[in-house]
Amino acid sequence: MNYRDFKPYSKISSLTLGGGGIGQVWGETTSKEAIKTVHAALDHGINHFDVAPMYGKGEAERVIGQSLNGLNLDNLFFTTKCQLGTLPDNEVYDKLNDSLTRSLDNMKLEKVNLFLLHSQLIEDNFKLFKFDEMRAKSATTLSCFFNAAIPAFERLKQEGKIDHWGIGGLGQEDAIIQALNHSEAPSAVQCVINPLNSAGAIGYVSEAFNPLAILSECQQLDIPILAIRAVQAGALTSSMDRSPHESGFDKSDFDDFDKAEPFRDLAIEWGESPASVAHRYALSINGVASVILGVKNRTELKECVEAESKDLLSDSEIQQIENCLKG
Repeated sequence: MNYRDFKPYSKISSLTLGGGGIGQVWGETTSKEAIKTVHAALDHGINHFDVAPMYGKGEAERVIGQSLNGLNLDNLFFTTKCQLGTLPDNEVYDKLNDSLTRSLDNMKLEKVNLFLLHSQLIEDNFKLFKFDEMRAKSATTLSCFFNAAIPAFERLKQEGKIDHWGIGGLGQEDAIIQALNHSEAPSAVQCVINPLNSAGAIGYVSEAFNPLAILSECQQLDIPILAIRAVQAGALTSSMDRSPHESGFDKSDFDDFDKAEPFRDLAIEWGESPASVAHRYALSINGVASVILGVKNRTELKECVEAESKDLLSDSEIQQIENCLKG
């Protein structure tokens, strides 16, 4: 396992075990297999774990707590999140603190190293492209973020419950870019990075969300980047192992799978699995400290670890991948 510079922690494994798979969000698995996957991640040298209450209603966090209970946690790093929404300023700290407290209990930790806003940022009067009550509750306005969320994050730091805070790079592009350029910028950002340049079903705020715009801004500002959606919810793998209703939003991930047929053909030509090439693509993007994996079992984890052990893609290989998806 390679380790890369990541300002909040100094160094981080270039792969992070995420919570979507072990939280039983993506396809079928079991708690027993999820725990074994965490142990395998440790054996492979992964030192960063990224979970959230939303992943299986706390299941991913509980798996971390069960897997690591009693083990030496030195040199391991933990990220969790909170979907804040937009609340009155005087309620924001309590919402973040209550969520964090439950997460710490689930993981059997005294603090997390990175606490991320799991909401999608929007300007105050912005209207969501695809509106429903669930999506609306997941959006945080900039005034709420600047006036209440940032002070709350800083208070949690002072209380010793978190080391750093950051944001997920999802929402309205203009709002995210304003947050990145704020005087109190996030310590890290999760950026959607895949050759489709697609957030799929979770890109529901803007009609034409452009993840590259967020990535580029982070690169210019030298804000540490954690890559998400490397295989775009399965669209860049050999086959989708879930049905459309499991996406929780709509069928856009499955539309992306259809669009990615030329990419799968190219992967076959290269003698690799599509998932391997997709993870190598994300690992090869400038500024990426770690790629967050959504794996749900040891077999998928092994495939990602083998991909990480290969050389980074050359500029010409990256261009070949991107070209095959144009049109």
